[in-house]
Amino acid sequence: MLRVGLTGGLASGKTFAGREFARLGCVVLQADQLGHRILAEDPDAKREVVREFGRGVLDPSGAIDRKVLGSAVFGDPTRLERLNAIVHPRVFRRLDRFFREVGTRDPDAVAMVEAAIMIESGSFRRYERLVLASCPRELQVERFVQREGATREQAEARLARQLPLEEKRKYAHFVIDTSGTRQETLDQVRAVFKQLRTEATRPEGRCGS
Repeated sequence: MLRVGLTGGLASGKTFAGREFARLGCVVLQADQLGHRILAEDPDAKREVVREFGRGVLDPSGAIDRKVLGSAVFGDPTRLERLNAIVHPRVFRRLDRFFREVGTRDPDAVAMVEAAIMIESGSFRRYERLVLASCPRELQVERFVQREGATREQAEARLARQLPLEEKRKYAHFVIDTSGTRQETLDQVRAVFKQLRTEATRPEGRCGS
């Protein structure tokens, strides 16, 4: 089994690439969604969040309101670090279980984890290959504004919390340029998938994690 990380930045095309990797045959897990499920489903995590941030982060039903929680930590590195200290260890435990289960089912699988801040958090070291979905910063802003109905200022504020894509390129084994047409992006994904499949079935071709 080959452990692969798929990352990018705000509106860089990461999720689009991930869907195509899954269609081609990779076993893909979205780590960001996993974090959301932990906040919704793990009672211990919920208790720790409420203890740290107060009951104001709960919605009328008593569930964690992720938008309110996000606003509470946005722009505050200390509070964000506290939230990550609650969520990340639980995410990593589930990722380890994911890899074990995939490896048991199919020793030749390409097991891919999609996450936005994989490099910023240092978790990219958990993977044998790293794929980066990249495009120019201006295109990231344009896509986010159109997709979310957001302002340019909101897009820029989010980008300020992420390592620039040009910096992330230094860590990537493969870069998929998503700034062209849909078909051009799909062609690149397929080429990368072909290489990953080859490496997954040829253990001597892998690098260390």
